[in-house]
Amino acid sequence: MSRVLIIEDEYAMRRALEDLLAGEGYRVLVASDGPTGLERATEQHPDLVLLDVMLPKLDGFSVAGGLRKLGITSPILMLTAKGSVEDRVQGLDAGADDYLVKPFSSDELLARVRALLRRAQREHGSVLTLALGPVRIDFARQEATHSGRPLALTSKEFAMLRLLAEAEGGVVTRERFLDVVWGYGAFPTTRTVDNHMAGLRAKIEVDPGQPRFLITVHRQGYRLQRPS
Repeated sequence: MSRVLIIEDEYAMRRALEDLLAGEGYRVLVASDGPTGLERATEQHPDLVLLDVMLPKLDGFSVAGGLRKLGITSPILMLTAKGSVEDRVQGLDAGADDYLVKPFSSDELLARVRALLRRAQREHGSVLTLALGPVRIDFARQEATHSGRPLALTSKEFAMLRLLAEAEGGVVTRERFLDVVWGYGAFPTTRTVDNHMAGLRAKIEVDPGQPRFLITVHRQGYRLQRPS
């Protein structure tokens, strides 16, 4: 389930976008001004940002530039009533990936969203295999072995490991695990993630109490430490 952050100060537009995207199955996050949008993007790591240009406190161009300076690579679709070439160039130079001028149709917006998400997925690629000491994991076949012997992993354990592998050493928050592995409608708790991680460590780590691969990041989540 892709996470889309909407940064839009106009309530009616923000709510319309939220309803539209939620109706298509996206997990929607919202912010009503620039600084809040930057904060939410940093904390929640959305897969896509819908960004209005005319925002209070910090305009959309500054927000786009700020996101890129923070190392956030999620695609940005700028939404604005400003349609001049100069404004489009400024937005793209600031770090936006696409530009949509208001008013726009719901169909066009959704098509742009799908296209940006597909492109981001292709660019990041998908991890197919993972090696952690004597453990070998084949995500395509959903098979795992430990020292050459079959290792029984659940579908959720495969999904958790894949999410960690695709983060390339970055932190995966408990909320991210819940959204991707369990789904927004399942209503699990962050304790569910911890319990499943404990189970994974018991299967993969030599000493689950002193993990080498599945590392806890205090108050944030977990990251994957690949063997050197």
